[in-house]
Amino acid sequence: MGKHVAVLMGGFSSERPVSLASGKACATALETAGYTVTTVDVDRNVAETLARLRPDVAFNALHGPFGEDGTIQGILEYLEIPYTHSGVLASALAMHKERAKIVAKAAGVPVAEAKLRHRLDAAESHVLPPPYVIKPVAEGSSFGVLIVREDQPHPPQQLYGDDWPYGDIVMIERFVAGRELTCAVMGDVALEVCEIVTEGHAFYDYDSKYVPGGSSHIVPADLPKDVARKIQGWSLAAHAALGCRGVSRSDFRYDDRFGPGGEVVWLEVNTQPGMTETSLVPDIAAASGHSFPELLSWMVEDASCRR
Repeated sequence: MGKHVAVLMGGFSSERPVSLASGKACATALETAGYTVTTVDVDRNVAETLARLRPDVAFNALHGPFGEDGTIQGILEYLEIPYTHSGVLASALAMHKERAKIVAKAAGVPVAEAKLRHRLDAAESHVLPPPYVIKPVAEGSSFGVLIVREDQPHPPQQLYGDDWPYGDIVMIERFVAGRELTCAVMGDVALEVCEIVTEGHAFYDYDSKYVPGGSSHIVPADLPKDVARKIQGWSLAAHAALGCRGVSRSDFRYDDRFGPGGEVVWLEVNTQPGMTETSLVPDIAAASGHSFPELLSWMVEDASCRR
């Protein structure tokens, strides 16, 4: 009988539906790979549940706050249950887009100019010359992302709303035109670079990520060899500088309108990339020779505490 793996899924962030889909897909693949699997829909009593189950490994399929920000990782450290993906510090750091940017830039990774502001200040007047992007500083799956076009006379007024659910501090980032690229890191190896082509969406938003047909993945991306190598190198550099473990995924924009060299800008690193049927990392891993069950088995065998 294989190791007993508890797949942590669901949770209570905005990304709960995606996490449930990731968790279900991972549980099925891990059973195929020969593991004994228990799925855990994470609630506020998760520590008690895990203490009772005592799995050999916790496979973290949570996304967003409480699952991706170092919180669940801290619980697993206390319980001494080996777990997948990044540890407490790397998870917390990568989840905070602006602080992750500071660390990545110090490691030589090219980032876009950005400023943090209270959302009410960002709604009052342009913090950067348009075009720019407004992002919640610690959300995933493109929740709350707003693009301000060149011809917009004022910032998005929904930032004033009492029903704005994504926190009061937002990041205003220079808009980088061009192609959506992403690169997965598995341990200390950068896999193939993937291009994301969105169908009928202004950018790689929630629907284009998770609705079948919302986007297509081109792996490996059709890029000049030196550009692909740079992206792989920067993905590894960001993964290492933030202290990521297991699998991570770095997202980039590549503006090649004025020549093949173009401008490449790193946007963020995802320490808990999606694992649904439409997710990027399984596609990238497959193109690099790793089936879905093999990818997940590698992650389970890589699991540890004090990550």
